[in-house]
Amino acid sequence: MRKTRAVSTDWRSEIERSGYYPGLVTDAVAAALGSESADAFVVHHEATFDPAMEMRRHITVLLLTATRLVVCHTDEHPATEGADRPQASTTTDAIRLDNIQSVALTRVVADPANHVAGTLPAELVLNISLSVNWGAVAHVDLEPAACADETCEADHGYTGAITAEPLTLRVSQAADGPEAVATMLNFASVLAEAASR
Repeated sequence: MRKTRAVSTDWRSEIERSGYYPGLVTDAVAAALGSESADAFVVHHEATFDPAMEMRRHITVLLLTATRLVVCHTDEHPATEGADRPQASTTTDAIRLDNIQSVALTRVVADPANHVAGTLPAELVLNISLSVNWGAVAHVDLEPAACADETCEADHGYTGAITAEPLTLRVSQAADGPEAVATMLNFASVLAEAASR
């Protein structure tokens, strides 16, 4: 089992350590957190590549308080015509704990037959399903409606379901290090317990 440092208890220092617009991100998180303190948190900084193969960075901060899940997401945007400097946008959301429907954690391990209990997984995927629509994104699954009469040729329109997009966060030892995996394990455990109350 790899040694990891203790899980950090200071979200501000973790944001600072990420180096990703720490002043902006800290201000946004502090404003959303208000007078509450965080019982657990995750700070996840990652890079993505857009179709033009430009690297874009973003950061997600999840904080759990006694009453809410605070979510902060910051994206950077390249300089555009008329603006000579890049910009960043930060969105915060404070979600009451009773709006969390489920907390699912997927663990990925290499060589499962030789997995030793207590060893960190190689990768974690956290999915938080909310009764509110995170980011106003939803999946719509439609199919032709039918009636019980097998010989009916009438057009019955469509039927379907709208499901909210879960809040998903993925960390891996290869990309983020064992500390990030340990932090996510701790956060998921504390969040699942809080959401079940």
